[in-house]
Amino acid sequence: MPDCASQTDASPAELIESCATVLKRTPHDLSSLIISIAEKTGAEKGLETIGQAIRLLRDRNFMTRADALRRYVGLEHEGTICPPEPRLRKVAEQLVAQARTPEDLSVTGFAAVFTAHPTFALANDVYELLARRAEDPACPVPSLPTHRRATPPTLDEEQALALAAITRGRDALDKLSAEILQAAQRRWPDSKELTPAPVRLASWVGFDTDGRNDIGWWDTIRIRLGLKIAQLERLLEGLERIGLKDSTLGKRVISALQATQQQREACPRSIPGQTMKPEDIARFSHTLIDLRETALLNAKELLPLFEAEAAGLDDATARQLDVIRTGFLNHGLGLSHIHTRLNAAQIYNVARTRLGLTDDPTLPFHRRALLSHIDAAMDDLKPLTIDFGALLVEPSAASRLMMTMAQILKHVDSGSPIRFLIAETESGYTLLATLWLARLFGIRDDQIEISPLFETESALENGAEILEEAFRSPHWRAYLRANGRLSLQFGYSDSGRYVGQLAAGPMVERLRLRTLELMKEHGLDDIALTMFDTHGESIGRGAHPFSLKERLEYFSPANTRQALRKAGITSRVEAAFQGGDGYLSFGTENLAASTIATLAEFVAAQGEPIAAEALNDPLFSKPDFAMDFFSTIALKMGDLVDDPGYTALLSAFGPALVDKTGSRPSARQSDTARVTRITHPSQIRAIPNNAILQQLGWWANVLHGLGGAARRHTEQFEQLRHSSPRFRQLMDFASQALKHSDLDVLRATIHQLDPGTWLNRAADCDNADDRVHFLSIARDLEELEFWKSVPALFRRIQREDISLRSVWPEAPRMDVDEKLLHVIRFALMDRIWTLGTHIPYFGPRGTLTREAITTLILCLDVPRALRLLDDLFPITAPSIADLDFGEPGGAGVAQGFAREHREIFQPLREAFDLLREVGVAIMHANHCFG
Repeated sequence: MPDCASQTDASPAELIESCATVLKRTPHDLSSLIISIAEKTGAEKGLETIGQAIRLLRDRNFMTRADALRRYVGLEHEGTICPPEPRLRKVAEQLVAQARTPEDLSVTGFAAVFTAHPTFALANDVYELLARRAEDPACPVPSLPTHRRATPPTLDEEQALALAAITRGRDALDKLSAEILQAAQRRWPDSKELTPAPVRLASWVGFDTDGRNDIGWWDTIRIRLGLKIAQLERLLEGLERIGLKDSTLGKRVISALQATQQQREACPRSIPGQTMKPEDIARFSHTLIDLRETALLNAKELLPLFEAEAAGLDDATARQLDVIRTGFLNHGLGLSHIHTRLNAAQIYNVARTRLGLTDDPTLPFHRRALLSHIDAAMDDLKPLTIDFGALLVEPSAASRLMMTMAQILKHVDSGSPIRFLIAETESGYTLLATLWLARLFGIRDDQIEISPLFETESALENGAEILEEAFRSPHWRAYLRANGRLSLQFGYSDSGRYVGQLAAGPMVERLRLRTLELMKEHGLDDIALTMFDTHGESIGRGAHPFSLKERLEYFSPANTRQALRKAGITSRVEAAFQGGDGYLSFGTENLAASTIATLAEFVAAQGEPIAAEALNDPLFSKPDFAMDFFSTIALKMGDLVDDPGYTALLSAFGPALVDKTGSRPSARQSDTARVTRITHPSQIRAIPNNAILQQLGWWANVLHGLGGAARRHTEQFEQLRHSSPRFRQLMDFASQALKHSDLDVLRATIHQLDPGTWLNRAADCDNADDRVHFLSIARDLEELEFWKSVPALFRRIQREDISLRSVWPEAPRMDVDEKLLHVIRFALMDRIWTLGTHIPYFGPRGTLTREAITTLILCLDVPRALRLLDDLFPITAPSIADLDFGEPGGAGVAQGFAREHREIFQPLREAFDLLREVGVAIMHANHCFG
């Protein structure tokens, strides 16, 4: 097989094959291959051939990803397609058989929560194609020019995508309800109006205001009215299918729908740069309030009409109406339930301004006084009456959100509780202050589900203390009894990136078990418990890589389920289906039905005996080993996060490797030539943090520390990998991470950032012009100073890898095609950097200099560099032919910079677009984003 460097006219497939051969022959030396491919990019049609090769590799990974998705949701098992309908029928019979009474079927065991963090990395039509291919392996996959989005998604677009996924989920739930109702009718023929609800759906899209200032409270209300309209439209369509559109029930739904549509039309919308006019809010307020009775305030208002219509129907039609009624009542006046979210600091701010509580609740010696003060504030609390005028002038974000919830409960849907998620909860004071604020604005205890998020290392370690502080308060205990539920939220994004994904899982598990003990100690074991896992779809954020079934079991291991049974506590599990990746599980009718079948099977499994093998897991019998093993991972990961080389690696060009994937405003947006450099990983959000690691080819958030922990316990590590189901499940994360991580790829990144690499290339170069360009790159890299800390970081990671591979020699490795994608990207980076040295000199314009532009290009912020270059070097000069300037002229010759655009700027743009396409191809190989 010839070396790929010699194949100047090779086809894309031949290029891939020859380069793969080189990689197999010299797996630890990528440098020569990178250089040879980089040289190709400058040849005639070279970049075009490289682009075709990228798309060929991308499409292979795309099809592999679709196959994995089909297996993930259970649509295929061991090579056989498994239609969801028989599964839905079987699990429905199982749920009915487990129920002691018909009312037991109304208890919800699982909720799927649709969230919209920035994971919309693909074009919408590509997501649709991926879902269709997952549903049907025979679906053809066209070779599209790109899989990238043309622009970042807007909030409205995210909302539309969420609604489409939720609608398919609701369709699948209707199928499940039909099967349950039929099985229940056979068991309890005299039972009337069952409302089975094993699985429900919820959404926080448009209601999560943590870290956002682009969602006005009027936007939140408008989106909530949209959910109500979608629910009423769904109800009306169902009634029309069975001939009841013109019935009394149908007419009532039509009037409610028309009124709600008028309410939404009157609701203002945020316009960037414009301030909301009080007059517009006043008009909306009158419309909302005047029509609220017509628009319905509680789904149960329609119950008598459902009963009246059912009395005159034949059995088959009555069953269809039962299914329609069940879906409607289970989700209230919304296509789904809603979750709002806010940061704890904003709760503290409002308590500080309204109650004068200025002490810092994160300091233990202040907390006792704060807890006493907030309890006293609730002793004497008199609820305030609020209107939309109060909302309009309220400066506090927490007060505005709570007021918005109060107005939704008052004027849109009074019968559906709203979950109030609190990010970065650090003390029991957080929970009590939230309860005080809800009561202050007239929200009843049964209308709000206050849920702390335990996600950071501190929150997971101190979570039990946080809960106990709240449990000591008579007001919090009274709230729980009135509400009937303790809602907790667990996350893996921050914990995963600070203590390591493998250590985060056991930390969450310990906190859940301690929560059960605290509930019993405080006499709250008759309260239901909700455990919401916001892990997302990437294994870097907590989801299991191989199947949805295993993902659910990972979050609910045998020892937790056994502890719940012993405590006699009724529990509900919830999980996030997040953005582009998460919605894929509901991407088609069959995918959604298969997903709902898997969720229902999980609910049914909670009522089955726990296997002896799971209960006798040797990992649980070795608490000292488990504590030391996972603590070692956490400590090593903590050291890595504080390593300046790790920060340098994440910030070098990582953020530029992928497109913007969400509507959340980016702190990195700028039209200046100044490079934004982070000083600590905490300054990067969790999803881009994980996405960067995936693109760099080293999943540190999963792998780091595992080698050191395994080396400390070599024998136990080997034994438990084979004998412990729970430990094996945790090692599945490591297996997936290792399959997409490669030390040689990381080494190539280090070499790319090393000025010495470019000095060596200059020394070995025979071409004087090329030598000048290489020296220029070396000089600019010297100024960026990555070389000071990144090599030491690599040695730290290399030691970990050697340790892990020595005790786990058969651990997976990155396949050659995926490694080749990284090599191609380095070659494109080489081309981009070299083109950057060809930019013509220009005199400084304020702070804008040629050096500043080339620095942007070295950090791969090419789009910003090109925007600035377009202004500096316009392609055409302004036309003056038809203008009279009042005196003779003729010296002016209209000149632009067409040559610079043709030979430098356009190739720069094309190479960068291909570099981003490589990012998409790697994402397909990883089956996830961030």
